[in-house]
Parts: sequence; structure tokens; C-alpha cells
Amino acid sequence: MASPAQDLGPVLDKDGVRLTVDDAIATVTLTNPAKRNAQSPALWRALTEAGRLLPGSVRVVVLRGEGKSFSAGLDRQMLTPEGIEGDPSFVEMARGSEADLDATIAAYQEAFTWWRRSDIVSVAAVQGHAIGAGFQLALACDLRVVADDVQFAMRETGLGLVPDLAGTHPLVGLVGYARALEICVTGRFVTAEEAVHTGLANIAVPGGELDAAVRDLAAALLAAPRDAVIETKALLSGAAGRTYEEQRAAERAAQGRRLRDLAGLGE
Repeated sequence: MASPAQDLGPVLDKDGVRLTVDDAIATVTLTNPAKRNAQSPALWRALTEAGRLLPGSVRVVVLRGEGKSFSAGLDRQMLTPEGIEGDPSFVEMARGSEADLDATIAAYQEAFTWWRRSDIVSVAAVQGHAIGAGFQLALACDLRVVADDVQFAMRETGLGLVPDLAGTHPLVGLVGYARALEICVTGRFVTAEEAVHTGLANIAVPGGELDAAVRDLAAALLAAPRDAVIETKALLSGAAGRTYEEQRAAERAAQGRRLRDLAGLGE
């Protein structure tokens, strides 16, 4: 029998983004395979809305793209002088004030930032091309499961731009400064084998097994108690910004909270 969430249909379905919820698992799907899930400001607004609409029951969020490619990056119309109707073109953005430009880019970045919230674990299922904004969207998630045909690439620098959708921080954290610089400046493809070898991806599987691998991972993530997962994620995500002694103290504080909670002595 389908769950109530499934009976109600998608929570959101607009502008190339569909959000469905099945109890503790939410799935965000990019739904424009004819354009290889090209990204636009409307899509980014829909992704931001999807994050805001997540019910409190959700513990794992799966991000996937329909078709042969996860996302081939920006809708090329954004790079034309006319841009996309209803949104400022790059030329218009450049002519605005520095504050307006900053605010516009910050609004775009919101679509890429909520995936690492402390109360969820996000998993990107990536196949085919994940280029530019597509690469950065995959990087927005906590974990990445890739098909063996995946091709990551960061092409912004070759266009005279920089990656600005919150992808540089996780990229450097995953593969290191030198490799991240080389990937971004050359714009070359990163294959599944290299992605797993460098830590960019958690696992690579044949394309036909991608959905099953993600389901297995989601089930494993749900097996641990939610509060322990939240505390562990906070410990690990903040480790790079702490000293060794600060991390030890954070571990003690987190464990103290867990022990008090398990003993029924929590606040």
C-alpha cells in the first residue's frame, strides 16, 4: 500500500523540480531531461522552496536527475545578452550596484546551501554529465553515489567566470586545494574512478544499479537513531574549523548530551 505522502502526490512540481516525500525519505528530482536538466534562476528558486517544504519527518534527502545527465549546468540562454525572460541577464547584473549583484548571487546560492542542514543527510545520485552548476549541485550534498558513466567538470573559469554557487568550499574539502584548482582552471572531466579515488564520490556503480545503491545507502543512514546522526554530522562537519583540542571538547559535549538523553535526563 502506498504511503499517505505518495497518495497525495508531489509536494512540489514546478520549474524543472519535483519534490516527493515518503515518510523519512524525500526525493528531489530535476525533471527536464530534454535539456539535460539545465539550470536557471527559476529552477534555483524551486530548489530553495523544496528545502523549505521538507516535513519534519524527513531524515534523508535524495537528489537525482531524470534522463542521461544529472545536470549539464547553466541554461545557455543565461549567457546571452537577452538572458532568460523574467530574470536579469548577466549584463544587467553587471550593470547593477555591487550590493544588488551580491544579493542576486546570494539568492541563487540558497538553492545550494540547505542540503547540509544538521537535521538531514543528503545524497546525490549522479549519472552522465554534472557540469558547472550541475557539479556544484552534486557538491552541495553530504554524499555522492555516482554511475560509472559520470563526468564531473567545472567550466566557469573557461567562460571568464568563477564557480559561485557554493561549490568551491566542499570541493577543496573533498579533494584538496591543488586538485581543486587544477579541476576548476582546466575545466577537464573527472570520471567515476577518479571521483571515488579522491573522495569526491562515496561509491561508483553501473548505471543500471544507481537507484538501488542509493536506496541501500538511504536505508543504512536511517538505521541509526536520528539524534545520534545529527550530533555526529555536526561533529564531523565542524571538525575542519576546530583545533584538535577544540574537537576533543566538542566530542565530550556531544557525548554528554547523548548520554543524558539516553538516561532520560535530557533537557
